[in-house]
Amino acid sequence: MEALDLFLNFKEQSVQGRYLTLEAILPILKKHNTNNQVKHVGNSVQERPIYSYQIGTGKTKIFLWSQMHGNESTTTKALLDFITLLNSETELAKMLLEAFTFLAIPILNPDGAYLYTRENANKVDLNRDAQDLTQPESLVLRGVFEVFQPDYCFNLHDQRTIFGVADSGKPATVSFLAPSYNEERDINATRLDAIRVINNINSVLQNYIPGQVGRFDDSFNINCIGDTFQSLGVPTILFEAGHFPDDYLREETRKYIFISLLVSFATLFENDVVDNEISQYLNIPQNKVVFYDFMYKNIKINYDGNEIITNFAVQYKEELIDGKVNFKAYIAAIDNLDSYFGHYEYDAQGALYSDNQGNLPKVNQIADFSLDDTVVFVNGMIKV
Repeated sequence: MEALDLFLNFKEQSVQGRYLTLEAILPILKKHNTNNQVKHVGNSVQERPIYSYQIGTGKTKIFLWSQMHGNESTTTKALLDFITLLNSETELAKMLLEAFTFLAIPILNPDGAYLYTRENANKVDLNRDAQDLTQPESLVLRGVFEVFQPDYCFNLHDQRTIFGVADSGKPATVSFLAPSYNEERDINATRLDAIRVINNINSVLQNYIPGQVGRFDDSFNINCIGDTFQSLGVPTILFEAGHFPDDYLREETRKYIFISLLVSFATLFENDVVDNEISQYLNIPQNKVVFYDFMYKNIKINYDGNEIITNFAVQYKEELIDGKVNFKAYIAAIDNLDSYFGHYEYDAQGALYSDNQGNLPKVNQIADFSLDDTVVFVNGMIKV
């Protein structure tokens, strides 16, 4: 069965959108807890339980975790889709379960998930706590790692809409990294194993999202969990779920994370070795901060009595209100912005800007304005 068909068949329909909490995924874990696969492995700062899910009897042990950052839920959705596939009793599921033992922590940071914050309840970034291990969630992750002794680690994250694929003008819909294990960013056998998986994922994703796969920055930071596990000799792969055009709920990107997981395990199952693996990996264009959510060009503004033409950009801030993520558009930059792109771009062709706050765009101002008093924008979008 083709990868997209597999996604459609096994997509966990009960979870959608960006706000994904422990309460939302518990029914899914309970549904698939047919043989004590779910384990309570620790608690968060606010005493929310952290659960693992283990399935399979294969020799190769795979450790996956998601929502280390509480507001990064796309990979959690795809991970749940993959767990649904593993429970499908299809020939593919049987093959995977015979070849691998999977241990997943779907939500490592349940407090951050509830609060919709990157950090945990102590306002600590868990992905900078790999060495000091000051937080209970960090201790849970490290403890499971040491007991399970995985052969491969999958560190699953989201990245912001600001990232593009180099200067191509295309969004970095999915990005990957084989983290460095030392300051020199050397490539040893452990890192090469991670690179091999990424190369195969990239080759498949180019059929679905050509030019929209990036390579994350590999600067070494031993405080990051991926760098730590790589330095301990376990091949570790960082996934970054990014923006697909008009997909702010990340349901399209979810597909490509699911496909990436499938390709990963097909790669490890087949154990193919190809030539020029390092150069293939380094030829994946790097992520670059080149995008805003909105770009408005050739705007006329009246500045101290002089009319000038300028451009300005607007970026969404994600705000949790009454249990729902709201996308509020704020002005983020005012300049020529020649080296940036907008996921939405509007050429005003010299139309005059006006608003209710002084008729000048200002950074951090809500993006409610009009052009020539005829085209009205509310929260960044044209009011219909």
